[in-house]
Amino acid sequence: MRIVGGKYRGKKLISPQNPNVRPTSDRAREAVFNILRARLGADFSALRLVDVFCGSGAVALEAISQGFAEVAAVDVDVGAVRKNAAMFPAEKNKLKIVAADARQWRSSQKYDVMFMDAPYQQGLSEPALVAAVPMLADGAWCLIELRKDEDCALPENFELLEERRYGLAKILIARFRSEKS
Repeated sequence: MRIVGGKYRGKKLISPQNPNVRPTSDRAREAVFNILRARLGADFSALRLVDVFCGSGAVALEAISQGFAEVAAVDVDVGAVRKNAAMFPAEKNKLKIVAADARQWRSSQKYDVMFMDAPYQQGLSEPALVAAVPMLADGAWCLIELRKDEDCALPENFELLEERRYGLAKILIARFRSEKS
């Protein structure tokens, strides 16, 4: 597992020892940031990203490497993300690590991008999406990783734009609107 782009490209990350943590593959992570770049442009410096069910923190740290202004990494177990974040001491002011259940976590911060990678087949994505609504900026891009055969009903105000598959995973690309059109 490594950072695939940006300032820290090639930097190795510590793979979690917990068998319940399944990091997003390098290939899928690279695709996610290519999707964001195609939709948002190359400059992420004014944007905030939240990595929900962050596990190892690979997506959060990738976002920092690729220039996001602020990043939040949310998980009930933040041990793995803390270990990886310690390897980026110059970026500590950009990363907020939150030990919380994503279905109950609240923040006054508004995020422009949300990446969510809940444990597969446990029904956690839908309630976590509902909980995230107050924390998303209007027009926020939402990328939801699921097992390729897993379903996820998006709450209202989320418009599904595209679905992509990467091995065992699929990523739903959606847009959040605070007002229904």
